[in-house]
Formats: sequence, C-alpha cells, structure tokens
Amino acid sequence: MADLLPLLGSALVLGLLGGGHCLGMCGGLMGALTLAIPPAQRGRRLRLLVAYNVGRVLSYTVAGLMLGVAGWAVANSPAVLVLRTMAALLLIAMGLYLAGWWSGLTRIEAMGRGLWRHIQPVASRLLPVSSLPRALLLGAFWGWLPCGLVYSTLLWAASQGNALHSAALMAAFGLGTWPVLLVTGLAAGRVNRVLRRRSVRVAGGMLVVLFGLWTLPGPHQHWLMGH
Repeated sequence: MADLLPLLGSALVLGLLGGGHCLGMCGGLMGALTLAIPPAQRGRRLRLLVAYNVGRVLSYTVAGLMLGVAGWAVANSPAVLVLRTMAALLLIAMGLYLAGWWSGLTRIEAMGRGLWRHIQPVASRLLPVSSLPRALLLGAFWGWLPCGLVYSTLLWAASQGNALHSAALMAAFGLGTWPVLLVTGLAAGRVNRVLRRRSVRVAGGMLVVLFGLWTLPGPHQHWLMGH
C-alpha cells in the first residue's frame, strides 16, 4: 500500500494538470448536459452534475481494471517491457502536451472515435436527464469519449501489473479532473486561470516528462535510485 500512495498522488496530479485539456474536450459537453436538465430538475442540478462525474470516473475505473488484467497477464513476461516502454513514451508525450510544447497526443484520440460512434446514439437516448440514475448512466457513457490524456494514463496504469492498482490509479486520475469540470462560478474561474498559467503548465509538464523518463525501462533507473 505504501508503494501505491505515490502513484495515486501522481495520477491525481495528472488529472488536475490535464484540466485545461479536459475543459477543451469536455467543457462544451458539460454545458450541454447542464442545459439538458429539465427546468423542473434545476434545483437538483448540483446532484445531477455530481452523478455525471461519478459515472465518468466509474468508467475510467472499469477501463483501468480491464486493461489492468491484461497488464497483470504479461507482468512476468518480456511483453511487460514493451508495455512499460509504451506507457513511458506516452507519459513523456503527455508532459510535452501539458507544457504546450507538442500536441501530438491529440492524434491518439482518433483511435477511439469508432467506438464513440456506436456509444453516442445510445447515450443520446438518456436525454433529457430527469433522475440521478439517468445522470449516472449518461456520465458512464461520457467516460468513453475519445481522449488522448485518458488513453495515456490508462496505458501507464495497466503497466503496473496489478489490475486493482490500475483501477485505483484511474479512479484517482478521474477525481483529479473534477475541479475544472464540476466546480462552478467564481471558484471554477480561479481554478481555470491557475491551470492555464504558463508557469504552472510548464512545471506540471516537466514533472510528467520526468515521471515518464523514470517509467522508461533501462539502466538509468538504477542511477536515479542511487541519487
């Protein structure tokens, strides 16, 4: 458990630092879902918005568990080095994206568009949102929206070789994305302004790049351990 805590913290920070990307990807959708709440349900808006995001994080967790099983299956084989290398490279790409130095990560999102084309019509049938279970289910569908940031984190989580740990890391990542997508009014504006500061994005991106370099298999890990 002690070894898992730093990883959970890293996943939470990844979600928080990726808030700017989440705002671009999901901010419009979040607004559309809010408008989809019938006038009679507006008094329960906060609970419905929380349900949306709980469903979304549950989807991340389930995806982490599924890929975590695959990661566990290859944990003691040479294939794990390939998985860790891919995860490390994607983490480095994520850091470069967060710092604003390279946006190639967004191209990975095209991988999930085929799946989303099948999910979107089903999700649309849940509108308008009139109950908490309906909002929860719609949020669960929302969690499968193509997102390079989510895909990168998923592969990193799967490379841990433990399905439960992978699921926990994705849950922590999902919780990290909450401030931008859930908080409303003045507080949301403040969070957004902080996350969009150049210094914050560069610092966060550099930390993710370093984490990716640490994840990359090789003799440098022993050198870093010694220092």
